[in-house]
Amino acid sequence: MKEKPRQALVEQVKKRYQVISPHLTEQTKRIWAASEALTIGRGGTTLVSEATGISRVTITKGKVAVQGGAIESRGIRHAGGGRKPLMHHDRQLLEDLNSLIDPVTRGDPESPLRWTCKSTYKIAEALQAQGHGISQRTVHGILNAWGYSLQSNRKREEGKQHPDRDAQFRHINGVVKRFQRRAQPVISVDAKKKENIGNFVNAGQEWETSKHPRTVNTYDFPDKDKGKACPYGVFDLANNEGWMNVGISRDTAEFAVESIRRWWKRMGQPRYPRATELLITADGGGSNGYRTRLWKRELQRLANELGLRIRICHFPPGTSKWNKIEHRMFSFVTKNWRGRPLDSLATIVNLIANTTTEAGLHIEADVDDRTYEKGISVSDEEMESLNIKRDKFHGEWNYTIRPHK
Repeated sequence: MKEKPRQALVEQVKKRYQVISPHLTEQTKRIWAASEALTIGRGGTTLVSEATGISRVTITKGKVAVQGGAIESRGIRHAGGGRKPLMHHDRQLLEDLNSLIDPVTRGDPESPLRWTCKSTYKIAEALQAQGHGISQRTVHGILNAWGYSLQSNRKREEGKQHPDRDAQFRHINGVVKRFQRRAQPVISVDAKKKENIGNFVNAGQEWETSKHPRTVNTYDFPDKDKGKACPYGVFDLANNEGWMNVGISRDTAEFAVESIRRWWKRMGQPRYPRATELLITADGGGSNGYRTRLWKRELQRLANELGLRIRICHFPPGTSKWNKIEHRMFSFVTKNWRGRPLDSLATIVNLIANTTTEAGLHIEADVDDRTYEKGISVSDEEMESLNIKRDKFHGEWNYTIRPHK
């Protein structure tokens, strides 16, 4: 190893392997690699593994066999030999697996909810109960091949899991599909985190002249003159389009519904000129929470104004980060403005509007300079006057507000 540079040895072994590899069986390939490693001496196993791609475990087993004289002469497995994949014997497996995870997934327009909320262990148990001899490891491999992945949690605690959480996801999934089949608009809504306006530090990096970083304020005390930006987003699932209403006041239910109103007039109505109803998927809390009276009153006013039946499906408690808009719009907006001080409303609006993705995401944005007051109360009489119809399943989460005749 000292007489010749290591890289030169790697290249020599690689060339020899490329010449001889097509003529070797699995067994002779292991023995050849072991012989090369023994010839090289110390560090030979790692070097041969690097040059050939054969695992160190396989080479070590070969060395043991060569040194111990335990090389067996046995049948050679032909190409395509060995145990067949489970799906070869169990034709129904993939169909059952897909039907099992599809109703409780989260995602794109073709499959409106796309990240699985069941563990691979539970999926394997469910398939075993259906008569399939499958392990958790095989389920994991199939899901990886289909493009599924584990999504890490962004926050440690969001509250206790509701017993009907998965059932609500299935309910939302069914409603979304029915709306999309009828070419009716489906939107996901939420308020994004408030942002200080001014020359403040913003996490991330951007290209600057070497050793000349942009300087920002040492402290992030809000600028009394510029205040904070309060962005509220509306995401159109079917068209991969979004609207951001950048408020300068408060995140209230009145502001949330006004944001939906502006989306409809700016983007929704031109896209859906024949729409008769609108589906909104929203978090269970905040300005668009299912307990918020003002949210329902303002939606009634919007329904009357637009002449649309507005159906609302709330995500169950503790699942706010599963909201579609978080992963399909907000995450890309945050990436686009990272490392850039949000020094003005114009900067914020321009950065939002210039957010794009390879999948064709298109976002429009504008400033909402209205003042929204907190603490507006809605009387029992106003609530009774709402033209609201609740679903049989969790009517507090799922309901339709119809225009008054």
